[in-house]
Amino acid sequence: MTSSTPPSSSPTGNGPRVLVVGAGFGGLGTARALLRRGITDVTVLERADSVGGVWRDNTYPNAACDVPSPLYSWSWAPNPRWGRRYSVQPEILDYIERTAREEGLLPLVRTGTSVTSAERVDGAWRVSTTVGGQPGPTYDADVLVLATGQLSEPVVPRLPGLESFEGPAFHSAQWRHDVDLTGKRVAVVGTGASAIQLVPGIVDTVGTMTVFQRSAAYVVPKPDRVYSERHHRMFEKRPATLGLERRFVYWLSERFNGALVGTSPVAGPFLGLARQVWRLHLRRQVSDPALRRKLVPDYPIGCKRLLFSNEWYPALDRPHVDVVTSPVASVEPQGVRDETGRLHEADVIIWGTGFAATDFLRGIDVVGADGTRLADVWSDGARAHLGLTVPGFPNFFTIYGPNTNLGGSSIVGMLEAQADYVAQVSAGIRDGRHRAVAPRPEVWDAYDREVQQRLGGTAWAGCDSWYTDGRRITTNWPGLVQEYRDRLTTVDWDDLEEVS
Repeated sequence: MTSSTPPSSSPTGNGPRVLVVGAGFGGLGTARALLRRGITDVTVLERADSVGGVWRDNTYPNAACDVPSPLYSWSWAPNPRWGRRYSVQPEILDYIERTAREEGLLPLVRTGTSVTSAERVDGAWRVSTTVGGQPGPTYDADVLVLATGQLSEPVVPRLPGLESFEGPAFHSAQWRHDVDLTGKRVAVVGTGASAIQLVPGIVDTVGTMTVFQRSAAYVVPKPDRVYSERHHRMFEKRPATLGLERRFVYWLSERFNGALVGTSPVAGPFLGLARQVWRLHLRRQVSDPALRRKLVPDYPIGCKRLLFSNEWYPALDRPHVDVVTSPVASVEPQGVRDETGRLHEADVIIWGTGFAATDFLRGIDVVGADGTRLADVWSDGARAHLGLTVPGFPNFFTIYGPNTNLGGSSIVGMLEAQADYVAQVSAGIRDGRHRAVAPRPEVWDAYDREVQQRLGGTAWAGCDSWYTDGRRITTNWPGLVQEYRDRLTTVDWDDLEEVS
């Protein structure tokens, strides 16, 4: 699939040539869906040295999933031997690697290859790469799929003096295992989904800890448990029980999604109950009234992702832990200074400040045949028909793209629907039904209006959170997972038009 191979005007055999960027759940799942439909000319480019996506990158202490494992897995690869209900990072990564190997996906992956640009040239996508920081091979493809996800680009705030700090400083997704935290003064900036896991994971190791909280989170009990050997044997001997558990968890997650998006008739009472559970959880686990007041969110429940932990509040209630609610003003050689002027001395800074969730291109310059850049089309906020396709960019798809994230439930179900849609379109190209398709502009516009209008009635409307880029909600889907899957089950070719 190198540039020495001219783009095919009429793909035949096992074509079209498909290039997938990213080897996490989304990219590997897409490759598998393509193979299942008989499309074998598939190449997956991965910038890292192995597959796994976020579960390869996030190796901080206590890293785990906040969705039950029976649901946070591919439907076509059930695992009867999960160690616990909410699996930890090493186990999830092992599951991804093992499944990719068993499905014959690993030979398709070219690791250590970063995509820098993709340009529509002579009826195909010409993709430029770097390898080891140097110019790498160029690939020509009939179909281009960006499966880089919403949580793959760590963000560190641009603060005055950021480079002046004299000790180690690193993001939670780029954990420095060579840094010994024993007895150290550690500053953790951020209190999101990663921080509530890593803080309990290191609190007994550090000497002192300062946690900088921009806004408190709603944290509720995590109903975790270890799966016994008896459970494993039952799941293996009676696979139907594993499927039953998955369906039950899916049903519960859809009820939660329904409350967040306002489609459930009991949305109000449900969120009210969740708030009461949070309040009781906080009161039971934090003895200091002053600390409890700091940990009360200043926004309605549902604005940000509900977090699950049995260890977060007790960790903050430790005598050697200080929670600072004043915003961070700057970084200095000896620590972090807040906006009150107080310097918090630290030996190590850990950034638990999340990801560039609304930057769907991840620095990849995507250019259409007429010279239009996708970054310019998305200058007012990313949007794509079904979260997948954009007018003027034929045979181009984004997996885990705009408005496909969830406030609850497992993203894997959304990714599977997207993967099969891409495979269906690719099969249509192979069979000669079309050569190059993109959504009709009016279909793209109508879909976006629908999504934004529906999002206006959800718990996320008007929230200052990572769900929005400041102009519009660009990340989340406004309905149930099942609705999204139903809309992608069969490609509506009338939504698409032939584009050169």
